[in-house]
Amino acid sequence: MYNRRRTEMMKARYPKGTRICLDRMENDPNPIPSGTKGTVIAVDDAGQLLMKWDNGRSLSIIPGEDSFHKIQEEVQTEEISEELVEEPEINMTM
Repeated sequence: MYNRRRTEMMKARYPKGTRICLDRMENDPNPIPSGTKGTVIAVDDAGQLLMKWDNGRSLSIIPGEDSFHKIQEEVQTEEISEELVEEPEINMTM
């Protein structure tokens, strides 16, 4: 059922690109496996999260029925490497 206030709240809380980890999806005959990660594509007018799952599927999440949580963006390995490499200090005093 359409609820504009709820839909706007879901759009603000889960904007496009938000990373999600599914905890449990019990009411679907062919559920996404628990622990699967995915990316929010959009929130529809019913407040469902339209998902692109990392396993290639695209089944939506229904808040209130499915259990899930937001996850932090995965940090690229390159970014971690760059942060860990420090320039050696050179002491120019004699």
